[in-house]
Amino acid sequence: MITLKNYINGQWRESASRETVDVANPSTREILARNPLSTAEETNEAIRAASAAFAGWRQTPASARVLPLYKLTELIREHQQEIARILVAEMGKSMADAEAEMKRALENCEAACGMPILQQGDKLIGCSYGIDGEVIRMPIGVFTMIAPFNFPAMVPFWFIPYALATGNTYVIKPSPRVPMTMGRLTELIDQSGFPSGVFNLVNGDKAVANALMEHPEVKGVSMVGSTATCRIVAEKCAQNNKRFQAMGGAKNHLVIMPDAKMDQVIRNMTTSCYGCAGQRCMASSAIVAVGDEIYKQTCERFIEDSKNVIAGNPLDPKNINEPMLMGPVISEKAKNFIHEMIEKGIEEGATLALDGRGVSPAGCEGGYFVGPTVFTDVKPGMEIHKTEIFGPVVVILKADSLEEAIRIINDHQYGNGASIYTQNGFYAREFKLNVECGMIGVNVGIPAPVAYLPFGGMKASQFSHIKAQGRAVVNFFTEERIVTERYWPEK
Repeated sequence: MITLKNYINGQWRESASRETVDVANPSTREILARNPLSTAEETNEAIRAASAAFAGWRQTPASARVLPLYKLTELIREHQQEIARILVAEMGKSMADAEAEMKRALENCEAACGMPILQQGDKLIGCSYGIDGEVIRMPIGVFTMIAPFNFPAMVPFWFIPYALATGNTYVIKPSPRVPMTMGRLTELIDQSGFPSGVFNLVNGDKAVANALMEHPEVKGVSMVGSTATCRIVAEKCAQNNKRFQAMGGAKNHLVIMPDAKMDQVIRNMTTSCYGCAGQRCMASSAIVAVGDEIYKQTCERFIEDSKNVIAGNPLDPKNINEPMLMGPVISEKAKNFIHEMIEKGIEEGATLALDGRGVSPAGCEGGYFVGPTVFTDVKPGMEIHKTEIFGPVVVILKADSLEEAIRIINDHQYGNGASIYTQNGFYAREFKLNVECGMIGVNVGIPAPVAYLPFGGMKASQFSHIKAQGRAVVNFFTEERIVTERYWPEK
């Protein structure tokens, strides 16, 4: 049984802490590794290493800073199947979902390789008589991340490549539930040619997270997690005068208009709702059907298609290529919460049209499985509609018009993503201009933008004004320095 190590100042080190937590396969409960609960002092050591490395790294030309990223991109491409299997083992998502995650991590690495262009400033010649104005984007220092469990490869790569390419240094704390994926990626980072201290990894829990948010040399913190945790991170970073990106909960809605192409829509919705067992911030968990007839069709056809989703161990050879496979949720605590919310929905008067409790795939009797679950007759304001359940539970609501459907979405506390299914350009335009969500889809069940575009929500789904990935995140990792200059002629 291996105990994972920290990566500090270019070296792998055993943690000074003897406290560990088990990393378990959520399908089988098999213990895969032990994760150390590192100390605040170890975290501070990593921050000091990153701070010391910053002086030289910031002076490195942008064209040279991206050379290790090119190498890292090739290493990830070479090892992506191996890393995907590690990801599946510790997180539980299907191989198809893990492979898609690795692809997006790769795309962010590739996008950040364009930093010599992305980081360019602006210049105005003649902003006044004989005076020129210039905006230059300068690296700031040490940045950190508190990573989530659900995307242990992709989400860190919304930030890491861009931070390093802009000339900053980095310390990451992986989720203690899924630290092995980032550990393996760090081995590849170690082989890519970054100077010692530029990138560091510290395993742990709240002690590490608090040290990252409190240390005076840390300039910014990125995190993805629950909205409650986002509020804490936002408040603590604000108190310590740090930049922050805190991306929180979601309750993404899919709106189905009467003219929607139902044969294509149903499978698209099924994939959106049950991928990663519903444990993703872009999972759709609320469907709004507009009109009585489309509501009836949606309920009948979506429930039937949900029955085609197979719950099982993603690493079982017979499941590897199963396109409709759904793995377990992450833990017993998560499973119990989902069961509590199902009971809550029944108490509220919604109709439990498909019950996913009691699922126990052969060979995974101890796993944390919940099957596809569907509630109909759901009203806005019900707890099962308000709450991010973060599991394979879908609620179906009815609206009499597009305006009512938009109102249902806008009245919700979360504003991460929303999609509309329609062939009508007017409906689509009304939707994308009036829905209060950060990411909008038209006939797309998962409106997650590609790596070159920003990723992020609104309202209680995001506690910062700068989104992740692409050109947008360059503004988070750089300080705009405004230069006004004039030169008099020599006499």
